[in-house]
Amino acid sequence: MKEIGVGVVGTAFMGKAHSLAYAAAGTAFGDGLRPRREMICDIDARVAEAKRVEMGFARATTNYMDVINDPKIELISVCVPNSLHKEISVAALKAGKHVWCEKPMATSVLEAEEMLAAARDSDCQTMLGYNYTQNPLVQSARNLIEEGVIGRVNGFHGVYDVDNEADPDRPHSWRMSREASGTGANADVMCHLVSMAHYMTGSEVARLVGDYDTVYKERCDPQYPEQSLPVDNDDVCMALVHFASGIKGTLRVSRVAWGRKCGLRWEVHGSQGMICHDQERLNEIQLYKRSDDPRQQGFTTILSGQYHEPYSAFLPNAGHTLGFIDVKVCELHQLLIAIAEGKPVWASFEDGFKIEKVMDAIDRSALTGEWKDV
Repeated sequence: MKEIGVGVVGTAFMGKAHSLAYAAAGTAFGDGLRPRREMICDIDARVAEAKRVEMGFARATTNYMDVINDPKIELISVCVPNSLHKEISVAALKAGKHVWCEKPMATSVLEAEEMLAAARDSDCQTMLGYNYTQNPLVQSARNLIEEGVIGRVNGFHGVYDVDNEADPDRPHSWRMSREASGTGANADVMCHLVSMAHYMTGSEVARLVGDYDTVYKERCDPQYPEQSLPVDNDDVCMALVHFASGIKGTLRVSRVAWGRKCGLRWEVHGSQGMICHDQERLNEIQLYKRSDDPRQQGFTTILSGQYHEPYSAFLPNAGHTLGFIDVKVCELHQLLIAIAEGKPVWASFEDGFKIEKVMDAIDRSALTGEWKDV
């Protein structure tokens, strides 16, 4: 296998997820490119060095430009707060590096447009971390839809609830600031639901009306707990949506929903059936196919297995289940094949910009109460 030098900027949740994927991809698939972990970056020198050792990188730095300028590095992961995505991604693309950037693409549609322009000016591959679409079982569900198993698609309905910020005593963070994060649940959670809606229907949201609710309008200052800081973005985000294909749907997300850890649930409705998925049960899909015999009417549970490629890269038998990091490895594998063979990826910056435009339209609509074109 040919090797590709990789660097990771950011060492928290997604930085570790990318690093684990880099460590596993070559072993799991054995084709394309084998990642070689060259450099990891964190603003804290002690953290950077600790993560270098923990995650098996050759070098550590506190300056992301060291990663970008390193001639041994061809692919860079951007795993930092949303407000830095544009700055680092654009610099990397201008330096001729491939970019694997976490979602959302940016804090505004204008920043995303700059990132897209840099990608178009580059010969490099770009990919955004919409990993839930990379689940082999979800991809199989999409294939079933395209094959007409549920007939003509006539609706998409989705919910994504998490309880990351459900505790009213949780201190203020960058995610609760428009300046640092952009919108709140819209940017952090809705983006995944929109990506799934686009991916599963093969169409894009074209028109919508959105609404917001900021459930906790103040949070305590983490440095001065006796003081409060305002929350100026959304805890809950909702939208009625019209797709370019003519179908309609509903989208709702919350970051303050107690008990939901990764409650991404969606349904694709068709003229002859329905397909449903719940990310908290990521190794199952529910399939309903129309039957004239009432004794046979009901949902069938399909477990992930070796016939849902690329599941077999990890396990030889069905029902043994993949996990979040395995799906992240599948995501990376698609990118590595794209780099090696020049194939398209989903979601590229082109696809991500379309998702950003939907979230921007939701934001504009929620602030005005009007229907908006995307």
